[in-house]
Amino acid sequence: MAEDLKVVTEAVDDIPLLLAQMERMQVQKLLDEHFPCHGNWQGLSIGHVTQVWLAHILSQADHRLYHVQPWADQRLTILRRCTRQDVRALDFSDDRLASVLERLSDDSAWQAFEQSYYRGILRVYSLDVEIVRVDSTTSSVYGETTETGLFQRGHSKRHRPDLPQVKIMMSTLDPMALPLVTDIISGEAADDPLYVPAITKVRQTLDRRGLLYVGDCKMAAQKTRVFVAAGQDFYLCPLPEKQMPEEQLRGYLADFSASGQQPTPIYRTNSEGKTEHIADGFEVEATMTVSLADSEHTWSERHLVIRSLKLADSARTSLQQRVAKAQQALSALNVRGHGKRRYQSLQALRDDAEAILQRYHVPNLFSLVCEETIEETPVRAYGQRPASVREDHVFKLSAQLNATAFDAEQARAGWRVYATNQSSDRLSLTRAVLAYRNEYIIERGFGRLHGYPLSLSPMYLTLDSHATGLIRLLTIALSVLSLLEFLIRERLAEDQTKIAGLYPGNPKRATARPTSEMLLAAFDNISFSAVHLAAQDIQHVPALSVLQQQILTLLCLPKDIYSNLGLNL
Repeated sequence: MAEDLKVVTEAVDDIPLLLAQMERMQVQKLLDEHFPCHGNWQGLSIGHVTQVWLAHILSQADHRLYHVQPWADQRLTILRRCTRQDVRALDFSDDRLASVLERLSDDSAWQAFEQSYYRGILRVYSLDVEIVRVDSTTSSVYGETTETGLFQRGHSKRHRPDLPQVKIMMSTLDPMALPLVTDIISGEAADDPLYVPAITKVRQTLDRRGLLYVGDCKMAAQKTRVFVAAGQDFYLCPLPEKQMPEEQLRGYLADFSASGQQPTPIYRTNSEGKTEHIADGFEVEATMTVSLADSEHTWSERHLVIRSLKLADSARTSLQQRVAKAQQALSALNVRGHGKRRYQSLQALRDDAEAILQRYHVPNLFSLVCEETIEETPVRAYGQRPASVREDHVFKLSAQLNATAFDAEQARAGWRVYATNQSSDRLSLTRAVLAYRNEYIIERGFGRLHGYPLSLSPMYLTLDSHATGLIRLLTIALSVLSLLEFLIRERLAEDQTKIAGLYPGNPKRATARPTSEMLLAAFDNISFSAVHLAAQDIQHVPALSVLQQQILTLLCLPKDIYSNLGLNL
């Protein structure tokens, strides 16, 4: 009897949920449409292989190629029933997955897929398109640099200047940080020239104008701003000192102060539902005229002069600390003793004093006076040498803090200028500040891309095509995470409810803003069991918990994606 007994157990976890969501997003269908298999390809299509690989990445938080085949081999029954395909472990060998990356690195095919994929998502889920964020990140690579390859050394945003890197330019849709366009550029490239190509591809993907593009100060280059304005779109970005000199900002502040007006207070509602005062500001109209492609463009631009309250407090504290350190360092120049430098000229003393002011970034806050005095020092008699008096030239520094300049610098603290060409009736001062402050949305996507669960950095791939294909693959995974999170938060907001049971150790804690990672973790430890005894087969998947059923309902996914796994087929 024992010889007839056969028990098979496979981990189910979040695989059915992920595959069902990706099927609804038409991942497999569109991949097969734009990346068809060649005549010698055998087994699962590229679309099915990629979709299962994405499920592995999101479920296991691991994109490494050699981990996929053993993972699939332990879940063949589940994968076959979820995909309705004859899945084999060999479909996910290293060579097969490397071939997928090669195909995804095809620029023309990928661009066509990207457009079809995101247009489909916007249509199916009726998503509003209003704000697009554009920003870049870098990914370190354990590889060698080549003369014309992707892997190059440059300014590392990952704090690994010792490693080659790849630069990733991403455009995402607010508020779910859905990646619309991803450009992959060699690691030494500067950010400024990358915005125009990225915005061009967004326009091609969405086929619409009148969008607000939000970026950091690197998007403020005049060529980028005139390109956006000439294309009937809008921009919002902070102006760096090159575009907004310190003198011009001080002029704005002086003119506004002289007008006797009060800045507009800016409020926001925090996560606890309380209204808090976060900033003050006013705006100045400016007319911009820039030449582009042998033609001159003129448009109206609003300069939003904003003072963040927290930034102002931090800047004032920093200024006070720098002034105190500068005063201490200047006083030390007058101290004489063993090991101390003895100045031989007034100019040498002044040069050291001015270097201190530069080091602490307070060059205009002190008045320096250098004086030379002669001190007489008695020299006692020694042997046949008679007693005498030695005259020493002593150079001393007097540093006086300029109270007027210090007060002006304190008042200047926290002010920054943002530029936009969108009218105030569509983008008010408050809305502009809140829109820019949501920059964390795209940064959170970068965090997922580099860390948990997509774990891009560091890469261990050596071929440019494989690195390109992997980054593109992970942007699809990022779109799945972003959309899952957005859908469930929208549904909870509509129902004005919260979901409880997602926090380990605190089952009663509820939230209206769960993350995708929390939702997927709720499906851990679900297993499929099949028992063959004599001529009888028994297959079983445990019933879903109340929390798991609630998640599927909120995501509009059928519960039978799990219950059907336990049916004898």
